[in-house]
Amino acid sequence: MNYYAVFLSMRDEELSQKYRPEHLAYLEKLTEEGKVFTYGRFADGAGGLIIYQADSLEEATAYAKEDPYVQLKARDFEIHEWVFNKEALYKAIK
Repeated sequence: MNYYAVFLSMRDEELSQKYRPEHLAYLEKLTEEGKVFTYGRFADGAGGLIIYQADSLEEATAYAKEDPYVQLKARDFEIHEWVFNKEALYKAIK
């Protein structure tokens, strides 16, 4: 299992607000299925970040393309494989 960081940059703020419930429901579904590690919005309103768990870049890209924000043209996305430093996380939560 690999991790993939998806940056959802703001494309249309009005559409983003309109489709927020669908976007969040989609993320909750994928979280329950073990496909999302974490997610959140940027405080400056520039968009948000999702960390997917997937076996391949293609699989993670498919998740991103199915996001209502992307499908409904509220956000653009950029995806990169992310090397998760678990030791740093464990130190931070101690």
